[in-house]
Amino acid sequence: MRIVDIRETAIPLKSQLANSSFDFSEMTTSVVAVITDVMRDGKPVCGFAFNSTGRYACGAQMRARFIPRILAAAPDNLLDGAGNLDPDKILGVMMRREKAGGHSERSVGIGTIEVAVWDALAKILDKPLHRLLAERFNGGKVPEKVFCYVGGGWYFPGQTIKDLQDEMRRHLDAGYTMVKMKVGGLPLAQDIKRVEAVLQVVGKGERLAVDANCKFERDDALAYAKALAPFKLRWFEEPSDPLDYALMAELAGFYEPALATGENLFSIPDVENLVRFGGLRAGRDIIQIDPPQAYGIATYARTVAMLERHGWSRRQLFPHGGNQMSLAIAAGLGLGGAESYPGVFGDFGGFADDARVTDGYMALSERPGIGFEGHSRLYRIMRDLAGL
Repeated sequence: MRIVDIRETAIPLKSQLANSSFDFSEMTTSVVAVITDVMRDGKPVCGFAFNSTGRYACGAQMRARFIPRILAAAPDNLLDGAGNLDPDKILGVMMRREKAGGHSERSVGIGTIEVAVWDALAKILDKPLHRLLAERFNGGKVPEKVFCYVGGGWYFPGQTIKDLQDEMRRHLDAGYTMVKMKVGGLPLAQDIKRVEAVLQVVGKGERLAVDANCKFERDDALAYAKALAPFKLRWFEEPSDPLDYALMAELAGFYEPALATGENLFSIPDVENLVRFGGLRAGRDIIQIDPPQAYGIATYARTVAMLERHGWSRRQLFPHGGNQMSLAIAAGLGLGGAESYPGVFGDFGGFADDARVTDGYMALSERPGIGFEGHSRLYRIMRDLAGL
């Protein structure tokens, strides 16, 4: 068994969405195909992944360093004792001659390839990825469904309060029981009116989270925290710079409901520093690492183990991404849940075409691997990249 080729292409999201800090009009993402010499139905088994959304395509690093290192390695050095692909060994090969620190420069490219390797491995073993991950990292506990909340409440030109409420009603009608909305893109008073309008639709603070996308300096972060605290929301996400642990600790010192952060951290040391110095409360707050952007699944599993040593429960972990990769990871590792982005991010939004949410839970597919084959628009891109 060997990897015969790895291919990457950059795809534009073609989205006019905006959060508090930037719009997605220029955003691209890397799609990766890992092609093996294992044949099924006359075609090679291929693993696929993309680098989530919110970070630009990173094919230059892949083509210059990571892909050549894998393809130059002796095939046997990339296999486990059973002769199957070993994602951890492949991660080690990609990390050769890489200097410590500077994680985000390489973690997204490496993580995207590594997740595609997991997809290929699960297909070779004829298992859904969530089942394979449960066997390896969660004592074989395989769930039938995963809690899934919907991310929405973006800023649109000309958006009205009624537009925002109608969007949230559509999400509830689709089976979700928790929604998330953006804050920080308007003055505080107007944002609070938006939050109140959404609460009129969802009914309870515990059914609504807000996301500031790292917008605020200290004064605004404190002002928003004080204004939001009485609503007792499910969580207040990324109020400030992701590396400003002192400000996060200050917020955690007086903001009683849950805080959430982590999607812009890319290494185990960064996450460990967050829980050491960021004031987060293990029984209350939420950590949201994005696995394909943070060295991939094997590193994410190590991060989970590190957090457990610090007293964190897996139920407090919600991987960022809103895609089938994060869904499989949340299911396989027994995490608190996953997010969803239906109807946004072009071909990359949503899950498989037959995915359904009932009472806030997403039923899991038994398709081998991540299951991109069930997501027709996205799989068309992946299939063409692999030449299938």
